[in-house]
Amino acid sequence: MVETTSDTRLCITKLITIPAIITLAVTILRLVGELQHWSTAWFNLEAGGPWSIVGITWLAPIFGIYFAVKLACSGEGPKSTWRAIVFPVLGLAVGVAGIYLYIALRPPFSFGGRLIYFWALLVLAALVTLPGWPALFRTLLAYGLAARIPVAVVMFFAFRGNWGTHYDALPPDFPTGMGLLAKYLWLGFVPQLTYWVGFTILVGMLFGEIAAALTRLLRRAPQQVS
Repeated sequence: MVETTSDTRLCITKLITIPAIITLAVTILRLVGELQHWSTAWFNLEAGGPWSIVGITWLAPIFGIYFAVKLACSGEGPKSTWRAIVFPVLGLAVGVAGIYLYIALRPPFSFGGRLIYFWALLVLAALVTLPGWPALFRTLLAYGLAARIPVAVVMFFAFRGNWGTHYDALPPDFPTGMGLLAKYLWLGFVPQLTYWVGFTILVGMLFGEIAAALTRLLRRAPQQVS
């Protein structure tokens, strides 16, 4: 049993190594671009850096597809194609429903309460996808941590040095008077390891399992013709 677990971990490590290196390279490129004040069309300096062309958010669906194809080709595909698709869709539905409820009800959350709500929402949405394809879930979890831990480290130094990047930018409603540690925990460490890892898993599972299903259908087509 121990040997099986060790082999599985080694397989996941090998599978995510190159994607993790590519992701780290994009993180470094973005940091350099923002520090050097390159075009804001490519490097968004706002808090959270939304819709920045250069960023690792876009890699989640790409590597979700990559991991899914690799796992499927190695015999670690999902037990059921429909089950694999249904659970990511359910996860997406949970996320959308949670956002809709927040907008509709407008609960009187504090700044921290609002962050905790969305952190929990993305983690829950990601967990819903687990039964669809556990092997892909574990791979995306490992990749998500490998992608986001370096960002969390960068954000600590950015906050400490006031670098003027999106890594240390404060949202307009951020409470005043908070020290370095509080800023880092609320805006850096915790969201990177909860919200953004959850996002990576949710999006990666959705795109990856759709890609795996399409791959399976394409493989069956020639057999049915013959």
